[in-house]
Amino acid sequence: MANTKSLSERRRTRVRFSIKKKAAGRLRLSVFRSSKHIYAQVINDDEGRTVAAASSLDADLKGQLKTGADSDAATAVGKLVAARALAAGVSEVVFDRGSYVYHGRVKALADGAREGGLSF
Repeated sequence: MANTKSLSERRRTRVRFSIKKKAAGRLRLSVFRSSKHIYAQVINDDEGRTVAAASSLDADLKGQLKTGADSDAATAVGKLVAARALAAGVSEVVFDRGSYVYHGRVKALADGAREGGLSF
């Protein structure tokens, strides 16, 4: 067994490699999707630190959302992470979908971030 990584780990590695190669100094908007919530971070890979983050568990959103696992929650998280990134001085990012297909909640988060003012 030369390769013990799962298919999702290999896909995530492949996507992140191509994103970091094409980033040209831009920060990375990374998405994590669980069965109950969705999370987003703007990451500076050069310094290895998170510049802005938001999730469906944030106190700002928790009372407004019916559930953290639908497209409405993903759009709200996208707008919130965009507002926090703009406050930190970041306006252009590279979208990192990880091992997820660009569809459903991941696409809704990306659209929400674009509505919030991030460009990618």
